[in-house]
Amino acid sequence: MRLGINSPVVTAVPGVHSPWERTAGIEELGAVAEAADRLGFDHLTCSEHVAVPVDIARQRGGTYWDPLSTFGYLAARTRRIRFATQVLVLGYHHPLALAKRYGTLDRVSGGRLVLGLGVGSLEEEFRLLGAEFEGRGAVADDAAAALRASLSNREPAYHGEHFDYAGLVVEPHAVQARVPLWIGGRTPRSLRRAVAHGDGWVPFGLSLDRLREMLRAAELPEGFEVVLSAGRPLDPSGDADRTSEALRKVSDAGATVVSVVLSAESASHYVEQLEALAVLAGTTAATEARV
Repeated sequence: MRLGINSPVVTAVPGVHSPWERTAGIEELGAVAEAADRLGFDHLTCSEHVAVPVDIARQRGGTYWDPLSTFGYLAARTRRIRFATQVLVLGYHHPLALAKRYGTLDRVSGGRLVLGLGVGSLEEEFRLLGAEFEGRGAVADDAAAALRASLSNREPAYHGEHFDYAGLVVEPHAVQARVPLWIGGRTPRSLRRAVAHGDGWVPFGLSLDRLREMLRAAELPEGFEVVLSAGRPLDPSGDADRTSEALRKVSDAGATVVSVVLSAESASHYVEQLEALAVLAGTTAATEARV
């Protein structure tokens, strides 16, 4: 089981983000990324929303840093950690636009891209962007298949129901032969979509019992990633027992990768929490750092 970080600062979800994040900027985020990279954590995340209606922002937050520009900056300050979009809404983009933009990110980061993808649920944002809300699942399926065919190819070709193209050059393109695609969602259909088109599943809003049930019912391919959240913010330096228990529970539920949110009072405290978590989890890089 590997540990990734739900990046602080880049979102401000009520009840989840810490007060220090409200005034933090790219320097604080960069310091966190450098520490996570040094300590051997698997990935950092960044979500996507273009514009959130004011009434909805009161519930799910209105701060969402753009993942492409954010990760482009962090790529220059790190060496090993991966960058996971969690998630890009497929209906907002043409697959070739994603292949060019995020293929370039894969190139400049040295092959550290993980594309987290989702169908989307915010109807107002779909309408704002001129994207079709009804039928978005079928569009997402076709877009995911098109992305798989296009991300790592200089001359991509795809012929599907919603996307059809050939005879084009997309350069630069991703340097990974197979960019990992993690599909988000909370329904059996999202898991089927992940198995059909992706390399992992990133569920949300489901109990651990429900997750176990869904995973037992699915036939997962070899190497398929199950990316689960450890739940409410962890305090590894202040409550190591609860932190260990939270990690154990998601591991027992079937996680191969766990994304964590950490409780902290400042960017420097966040780095201390990362160090405590790395020791607690026994990451290879943390062990190397102590030698």
